[in-house]
Amino acid sequence: MGIILSADSLCDLNEAMKQENQVYTIPYHIILEGQDYLDGENIFPDQLFQAYRERKALPRTAAINVGEYINYFQKWIEEGHEIVHFCLGSSLTSSYQNCLLAAETLGNIFVIDSGSLSAGIGLQILDCRQMIDAGKSAAEIYAYFQKNRGRYHASFILDTLDFLKAGGRCSSLLALSASILSIKPEILVHNQDGSMTVGHKYRGNFEKVVQKYVKHKLNQYEDMKTDKIILAYAGPETDLIEKTYQMVKETGIFENIYTVRASCTICSHCGPRTIGVFLETEENHA
Repeated sequence: MGIILSADSLCDLNEAMKQENQVYTIPYHIILEGQDYLDGENIFPDQLFQAYRERKALPRTAAINVGEYINYFQKWIEEGHEIVHFCLGSSLTSSYQNCLLAAETLGNIFVIDSGSLSAGIGLQILDCRQMIDAGKSAAEIYAYFQKNRGRYHASFILDTLDFLKAGGRCSSLLALSASILSIKPEILVHNQDGSMTVGHKYRGNFEKVVQKYVKHKLNQYEDMKTDKIILAYAGPETDLIEKTYQMVKETGIFENIYTVRASCTICSHCGPRTIGVFLETEENHA
């Protein structure tokens, strides 16, 4: 039977991209004001930001458990399929270990630690679809991504650290300092396990900061692949992502420029005014 291409819901490909590439997803849990929701099924980013704007309510996220993964995969395994599944970077969640346990229980599931998040996983999925269509086996695909996670680069720029602080991804002191000094930090995602560090620190108007950040990312690697790039945004404002898209388009570098809105899981940690750049290189880079 064929290979099922699957991922955690926070891969942040839009519905059209998921349908075109035959990608299935399993949702993370979003905890908001005491209620447990499923990302992209019964809660969406605008609801998160409305709760924050009106009541200063901050969401939390919860991992996918072993039983949920087993229930999700079981029908395909019973039909005789193999499954390639992309997980959020292993340092960020227990979902990766839970998925491995489910795979051990069912067999024929190749669990890939993306070493990334959001559209950084999305880039890997798009490449995986090409490999499946080219006739690569699930084992070959797994081996490729084990070896080549360092080709995929994820980063984003934040207007506020409130959401990262609430999710335990940065200290209260760092968040306070950034607020007082009007610092807009670039968050770098380590492409081996998904851990995050602060990169460049920008000051000033957020729109101008985004322009500086994007220019820096487009000039960071000499061996940048030019077939595609993904720009992700948290929203709900769309004017900034449209301006960013035009800025990247005017460079003439990329054959395909995709814009996607981040899932609730990602938005729960980054906040409403966030832009991310996700790109690939020909060789591995830390």
